[in-house]
Amino acid sequence: MDFEVKYNTKVPAVKRLMLEACELKEPTEDYSAYPLDDNLFEWHFTVKGASGTDFENGVYHGRIILPNEYPMKPPNIILLTPNGRFEVNKKICLSISGHHPETWIPSWSIRTALLALIAFMPTPGKGTIGSLDYTPEERKILARKSRTWKCPKCGLISSLLGSNSMTVSAAESQLIKSVVFKAEETVIGKEQEAKDSEQNKRVTTSPTSAGGEENIVNQEAIQLSGFSISDRCCNALIAVIVVIISFLAYRRLFLM
Repeated sequence: MDFEVKYNTKVPAVKRLMLEACELKEPTEDYSAYPLDDNLFEWHFTVKGASGTDFENGVYHGRIILPNEYPMKPPNIILLTPNGRFEVNKKICLSISGHHPETWIPSWSIRTALLALIAFMPTPGKGTIGSLDYTPEERKILARKSRTWKCPKCGLISSLLGSNSMTVSAAESQLIKSVVFKAEETVIGKEQEAKDSEQNKRVTTSPTSAGGEENIVNQEAIQLSGFSISDRCCNALIAVIVVIISFLAYRRLFLM
């Protein structure tokens, strides 16, 4: 597909994606990525599992859905190959994905996202959106099976990787670490927010807490005070009525 004919190359997103497609034209032994023939904003990618991890020798395929505002807004990343770390056919939650536009940096690219994904796969899922926590044995089994997995559009995914070695500069390495760190930081932050929220609920609702006891004491004091005021008013009213009745009786008996 000649994208220059189908798309307006003056649009920033189109211009940027065409540049990235040119840069990623040659697959490496660790990753490959390319746009679909009929859609510049949907890419398919393949990554190899990192050495020394549960995903070693595994090959994983997925989709990247890019917004019209790319690179100002992040892409959505979807894994298609069963892997034991991310749910398949579901947008995964990373600082480089559409779930966290607040952490996305426009200088990041599809290559950055792929490198970060490879580095992030061995980390714990911790219950984030689209994550799984399979055992190491289960992940290793899936890694072996992944080599024969076929994409309906791309075919056998193990054949999509190249022989060129991947070169990562020091700047890119630092950038990848920051991407992974931000993702972990986001997870930890959400966990802490949930804990704080739960703690606040317990403090607010628990009758055994200091604040709860104080509130109960105050309410009881108000109620007792209310009863005391009511009793005093009733007693005063009765006394007035008794005086009036006594006065009328006196007049009737002695003044008539």
